[in-house]
Amino acid sequence: MLIEIRHRTSYRYGGPARYSIQSLRLTPPSFEAQKVLSWTVTAPGMETGLRFSDCFGNAVVLAAVSGEHDGIEIEARGVIETFDSTGVARGLPEPSPLHMFIRHTSITKPSPELIDLSRSCQKRNALETLHEMMRAVSEAIRYEIGTTHEHTTAAEALKSGQGVCQDHAHVLITAARIAGIPARYVNGYFLSGTLAPSEAHHAWAEAWVPGLGWTGFDPANRMCPTERYVRLACGLDAASAAPIRGTQRGGENEALDVEVEVQQQSAQQ
Repeated sequence: MLIEIRHRTSYRYGGPARYSIQSLRLTPPSFEAQKVLSWTVTAPGMETGLRFSDCFGNAVVLAAVSGEHDGIEIEARGVIETFDSTGVARGLPEPSPLHMFIRHTSITKPSPELIDLSRSCQKRNALETLHEMMRAVSEAIRYEIGTTHEHTTAAEALKSGQGVCQDHAHVLITAARIAGIPARYVNGYFLSGTLAPSEAHHAWAEAWVPGLGWTGFDPANRMCPTERYVRLACGLDAASAAPIRGTQRGGENEALDVEVEVQQQSAQQ
């Protein structure tokens, strides 16, 4: 499948900023489940930005802007060819050891409710356990936009019983780690093709399954990733996998606007 993506992020400041720097994880990788046919990222400071791969294998650009400015516009766009790999993510760089992904973060810290959920889902093997966790998380957290925020923890989302794809992913990751299964957060894009609630910029979990490797689980859609998914970056949680993280001097009262367009492209184009 050919998927065309346009992801625009605009920051506007109430007053001029004197300096800003953005950490951009906006370049999708090519691996067994997807091939990048074309991709460009435009942002102030990109030409002289520092480029490197982080400890999770994500391509990162540090783009800085000096001098007064009242806002920043960042756009990523391109075409990705995707393939259905039954959720298995083979062919990605893996610079970090598996035990790193059992470590909890402030967002994925276990609570009594999370421990109970994890224990209730444990089956004969990791694959069966993870499928049961995906089902349980989907049932425990109703998809509801605007009920959580970027700092909502897995424990808070499970207790409230509502949230979005980020919350589904955090709860599944936490449950898997409690069970001793390495798990990580993945962000990317999703082509829904339906009228059901969804977010074009999407998030899901990946867990390590013996004999398969890293395998995706998406409780928000209650399925493993298919050719409708485009993988962007991964991390221990949403904060470490964020497409854009930045800071500035000055520029108070920041206003953020994000537009994401994901559509299928015909092979003739």
